[in-house]
Amino acid sequence: MATTALPAPFFDLAAVGGAFPLLGRFKGGAPHGSGHINDTFAVTYDQAGSAVRYIFQRINHRIFTDVPALMDNIARVTAHTAAKTTEEYAVDSSRRALALVRARDGLPYHRDSAGNFWRCYLFIEKARTYDVIESPKQAREGARAFGRFQKILISLPGARLHETIPHFHNTPRRCELLRSAIERDTHGRRIAVPEEIEFAFRREHFASTLHALLARGDLPERITHNDTKLNNVMIDDTTQEGVCVIDLDTVMPGIALHDFGDMVRSATNSTAEDERDVSRVDVRQEIFDALVEGYLGETRHFLNEAECAHLVTAGRLMTYEVGIRFLTDFLEGDIYFKTKRPGQNLDRARNQFALLRKMEERAPAMEATVRRLMRT
Repeated sequence: MATTALPAPFFDLAAVGGAFPLLGRFKGGAPHGSGHINDTFAVTYDQAGSAVRYIFQRINHRIFTDVPALMDNIARVTAHTAAKTTEEYAVDSSRRALALVRARDGLPYHRDSAGNFWRCYLFIEKARTYDVIESPKQAREGARAFGRFQKILISLPGARLHETIPHFHNTPRRCELLRSAIERDTHGRRIAVPEEIEFAFRREHFASTLHALLARGDLPERITHNDTKLNNVMIDDTTQEGVCVIDLDTVMPGIALHDFGDMVRSATNSTAEDERDVSRVDVRQEIFDALVEGYLGETRHFLNEAECAHLVTAGRLMTYEVGIRFLTDFLEGDIYFKTKRPGQNLDRARNQFALLRKMEERAPAMEATVRRLMRT
């Protein structure tokens, strides 16, 4: 089940574009972004002398096994967020929600002759994503954008969204999958990771924290993004404002704290996610402070007491969970996350575990930030 990125020439992007009602002449396309799962391309069309860009994505249907359900979620969510942002922003609203282009047959996706599923979005110009957050302002704006996204989806009409990946943020189950990967050891890699295995299971009691609160009714089920790395927010080139949340494949019912926790995990790390020198890993307190400020600025009026009380816990839990996922994927032969070099998923796991250690040390200071900002 390989998920290695394919070069743009491998796909006939012009033929893909022909399945969508795009005006103008196809000029070319190239890989775009740094996503681990799907293949993403920025394509350009000549429309009456002006270059207009679109995003084409080949959906990884080995991971997202029910693409029609996934795209039903995305069609509903993009339509609703577009309507709400149009109400809020008289100017520039088209840049503040993903605009899905339906295929010529009316479906929100196209399936090519090789069985690949494709979707098309308008390209959001004059904004970009950041794999490593460079300033507290970027962190604040990214968190504000994700908080606003949660707030908008409270009023999404209709039936419950589909679960595109069941048990996606079920941390206890992630522990079970790690244990299974260790026992099977299909690629003979267990011998290389005894310290990482011991680290993971020494904290297994922590895995059920949020799910126990959900089961008791202390945490509500909400519509959540579930992949809130801050490189899934477009940041305006000029104002540095968070203008649009992207990568909606995992938008489904979930726990709001998972979204906040993944922001903390991905943004506060002082290094890249696959940095090999874990001595360089640290928690950037100023980034954490900005995340709390931005997120609570949009969500404080609807989050309940338990949600507010577990913001710091959520950061540690999501760092733990993602570290387990990277370690599991390494043991299973790198079948989920894309890799560009041998051992990259192991480096990612070690990086996350180092970050978790730092979060455990810094928990009192992080809790103090939450208390201070809750008062204001």
